[in-house]
Amino acid sequence: MQTAFTIATRGQGLYEFTADVTGWVAYQGVQRGLLTLFIRHTSASLLIQENADPEVQTDLRNYFARLVPPTSDPTMAYLTHTYEGPDDMPAHIKAAMMPVSLAIPVSDGRLVLGTWQGIYVFEHRNAPHTRKVAAHLA
Repeated sequence: MQTAFTIATRGQGLYEFTADVTGWVAYQGVQRGLLTLFIRHTSASLLIQENADPEVQTDLRNYFARLVPPTSDPTMAYLTHTYEGPDDMPAHIKAAMMPVSLAIPVSDGRLVLGTWQGIYVFEHRNAPHTRKVAAHLA
């Protein structure tokens, strides 16, 4: 079974779509299997991360912003891919550092996620985007 999820982002940050995925998996009626998610973009990532305390998401965003600043930062002057804006090449670097696909077991018709785990698109660009995540359940 396959589908695609569309996630609208409003700039850099984490966007949870666990409920959408959980609902789709439940509807499929698969009792045991493996869900694969794949983001179809080069400037965003997929993460399984804590969904209880929003400070975790803020801290992750701030950490990666410090780790890979925009090309307008003097420390990034060596980068050459700058014509799409100061956040573009840093977004590609962040996407190269983080997962673009996830594999999540399904047991008893439910995703095998921990109590505080959620599924997120991690948007690395400043502008709003519409991100597509392909899903395959087998």
